[in-house]
Amino acid sequence: MTFIKPFLFLFVIGSIALFGFHSAPIHAAEKNVTIFFNEACQDCSELVKEMYPEFFAKYDATLTLKDYLNDRNNRKELNQMNEKWGVPFSLQSHIETFIDDRILIGGHVPMDVIAYLLDNPDSYNKILVYQDEMHGNAETYQAWNFIGEVKTYPIDEPITTYLAEQSSQRSSAPKNVQGFFPLFALISTSAFLDGLNPCAFAVLLFFIAFLFTMRKTRRTVWKMGTVYILAIYLAYLLIGVGLAQAFLLTGSPHLMARIGSYLVIALGILHLIGTLFPKFPIHLRIPLDTKATLEHWMYRATLPASFIGGFLVGLCTFPCSGGIYVAIIGMLANQTTATGGFFWMLWYNVMFVAPLIILLLIASNPRVTERMQLLERAESKYVKLIIGGFMVFLGALILIFFT
Repeated sequence: MTFIKPFLFLFVIGSIALFGFHSAPIHAAEKNVTIFFNEACQDCSELVKEMYPEFFAKYDATLTLKDYLNDRNNRKELNQMNEKWGVPFSLQSHIETFIDDRILIGGHVPMDVIAYLLDNPDSYNKILVYQDEMHGNAETYQAWNFIGEVKTYPIDEPITTYLAEQSSQRSSAPKNVQGFFPLFALISTSAFLDGLNPCAFAVLLFFIAFLFTMRKTRRTVWKMGTVYILAIYLAYLLIGVGLAQAFLLTGSPHLMARIGSYLVIALGILHLIGTLFPKFPIHLRIPLDTKATLEHWMYRATLPASFIGGFLVGLCTFPCSGGIYVAIIGMLANQTTATGGFFWMLWYNVMFVAPLIILLLIASNPRVTERMQLLERAESKYVKLIIGGFMVFLGALILIFFT
């Protein structure tokens, strides 16, 4: 019997290997699917509670449903998820399905598209597919890999078309320049040159000189000049927020970025022509009728008057070089989230008023102010030519690298 024991031992081990390890089917790693939806939306509830459970059951997925309409915490969490993933406002849907940390389905995307992505995880790194129409009226859907351009396809086009295009582009140099430092350099340079605004310079120098004629102390000049600059900052920031909202409401921030780029090129050309040919009928400058209003507030020489005067200057100088601002905001609406874009606008306007801050510090002496007024009048033509040329350059730069 002793010779049988080794065979019994092998038989038991083989049985365990055959029936113990293979008695259950082999599944891929369990997937976590988090779905944010509106409970009051009938189509959404049907998709989330009837179709998705059956569909994702084939992938051994764990579904977590979060109704953001009746639970504000879910709404807050959804906003946090969009920020974490870097989802632009234009691609945020009324129903969003996060699959692990690689797939985001926005809206009512065709099931065969989702199935292909789940079955072929090696064909992409991270992807967002967006289709926000309901009631079976969809004609197109959009795909984005969080790096390049958002692509739009007919609703019956397989997702493999997009994946194949991205695969071919990865073998060549990418068109879009991404990352913090390229944006930082572009925004900082653009804002600083935008701030070299002869209109705002002339008004500030006039204001400082006027304060000195009233025998105001240097401390008072700095205080009122600071209020004036802060008002310009606020006015330009509010203009930027309004433009950003308008771009996002169009639902096509990429298109608006291109339009903004073409606009800044056109305005730059007009700026150059108007500077080189003074008799040209179109000039980008503060309206002549507005100067009397600005002087009225400046002559009051009080802090509230400084604020109102600065705010009016901020609004009225926008036609002078606002094309740069429009192009930058269009680019931000296409490339960043709402929060990220807002913080870039805050920084843009810091750099925008930086030349005025430098000017205020330098022109704290009556003689220096007088000399700078003469210099501003003599050199404003060259400054305008620099700004006009940069506007054309900036528009072309954004078109080539950032859209």
